[in-house]
Amino acid sequence: MRDEWNRRGFVVGAMCGFASLIAAGLGLPSLRYLLHAPEGSGKTEWIDAGDLLDIEPDSPRELALTHRHTDGWKVLTERVSAWVVKNPNGEVTAFSPRCTHLGCAYRWAGSKHEFVCPCHASRFAITGRVLSGPAPRPLDRYEVRVEGTRVWLKPPQVPEAARS
Repeated sequence: MRDEWNRRGFVVGAMCGFASLIAAGLGLPSLRYLLHAPEGSGKTEWIDAGDLLDIEPDSPRELALTHRHTDGWKVLTERVSAWVVKNPNGEVTAFSPRCTHLGCAYRWAGSKHEFVCPCHASRFAITGRVLSGPAPRPLDRYEVRVEGTRVWLKPPQVPEAARS
């Protein structure tokens, strides 16, 4: 009788031990998921837009870029573009490629020295300011950082008024 309880006690103890390991194996990652913010959550990475010497002054240039950003635990890579303008004193401005009216892709009309949206004829100055049309606000801007001759862009933050 004594041997039977020892074997039974061992089996019950082993089962409880395995159940505890399984619970810890599933429970700890679940708790971490629920209680800990993901690494880089909400963090937007800077995009290398190329060499400043490749951009002519007062001649906007549309650049194709590879944008990496973190969405929760997933790292996403997507192709984006930006209009980059260098003024004669070397200051750089970069604009989102979408019109602020309905999001159409606009183009640079060099002969008129302005950006023109083909959808509803909004026109923008080289500074992004609205010249005419239904566009409610200036072009959205990328944050720009210049390190040496490299231009780095951070995607535009859409104004609160534009989200509603």
